[in-house]
Amino acid sequence: MRVVIVTESFLPALNGVTTSVCKVLENLRARGHDALVIAPGTSPWSPTMTPERYAGYPVHSVTSVPVRQFRVGLPSYEIETVLHRFRPDVMHVASPFVLGVRGLTAARALGIPSVAVYQTDMPSYIRQHSGPAGNLTARAAWRWIRRIHQQADLTLAPSTAALHDLRANDVPRVALWGRGVDADLFHPDRREDPQTQALRRRLAPHGEVLLGYVGRLAPEKELHRLVELARVPGTRLVLVGEGPSRELLESQLPGAAFLGRQEGLDLARAYGAFDLFVHTGTRETFGQTLQEAAAAGLPVVAPARGGPLDLVEVGVTGQLFDPDAPGALAAAVRPLVAPGAAAQRGAMGREARRRVVERSWPALVDQLVDHYATAMGAAAVSVA
Repeated sequence: MRVVIVTESFLPALNGVTTSVCKVLENLRARGHDALVIAPGTSPWSPTMTPERYAGYPVHSVTSVPVRQFRVGLPSYEIETVLHRFRPDVMHVASPFVLGVRGLTAARALGIPSVAVYQTDMPSYIRQHSGPAGNLTARAAWRWIRRIHQQADLTLAPSTAALHDLRANDVPRVALWGRGVDADLFHPDRREDPQTQALRRRLAPHGEVLLGYVGRLAPEKELHRLVELARVPGTRLVLVGEGPSRELLESQLPGAAFLGRQEGLDLARAYGAFDLFVHTGTRETFGQTLQEAAAAGLPVVAPARGGPLDLVEVGVTGQLFDPDAPGALAAAVRPLVAPGAAAQRGAMGREARRRVVERSWPALVDQLVDHYATAMGAAAVSVA
């Protein structure tokens, strides 16, 4: 199968969209499929450039502009040229919003079956940043999303909550496709790594219970909730990631440790140093870091909204809290960090690990290839 992936985000940017695309490419290669990537490019003076190839596949970079620390690829007719040369069997569009819209339009014009992967709850982000007009702008965003996804032969949602949102807003032809996790990289055995143990001694010199967060430090992640945890005795917050909110968070959380951006083994060791994983955002369509934490054998505390509803079973693999109730996050965390709670955390972490290992990237990409075939079949029927 020949697959072209049009993505709104790619390396060197690190986020959920980039990670998903990279894992899909690696597993398509392992299965002998052919692929090509169309992604936003970086400027020639950028310290880290968009790679020319990934997993052995060519990466075609398009002109991009920076928007709030993100690179937004500019739509142009060069996409049609690339498609004519590559002649794909199917187009995979990751989180379409600007560049992806152009990709879907080109695919429909050229008769290429398309699968759009819904990954970002843009209406909620827009509502959060639009003040009194938030509800109106969110409804406008849903109209835009519906218009985008109507062009796709199939739209894939990462969670049951996202699937419900798409259907409630009349997005047609939707199906469920989760996200995989690297259960070998994120593994409970990392806790025994000498470098992990050294990190833990540095972060918890007095035996503190470490409450870990991994993700972008930005307003949409609602990290102000972590202030509740700064007052939980016997604990220390550890934040992994970068973003525009870091300076504010450092002032709000004077006792917290900020490890900055971590990748690969360093990220796995950070998870290995944690005792409990906490998440604060209510706008996650899935929650990849929750899944990585579970693979690392950690119980997870997250809002009872969106993607975490699929990933956390209350009292079994972690706890869910009401994001509208002040103090609910701290109330969910306190029993899990109380003296004698280590055994409970261990049991939850083991069950979280057992469940998440079933969601390997190879299995998820096998499902994705089946979705590609479904889209190709649907497109053939519509043409006939």
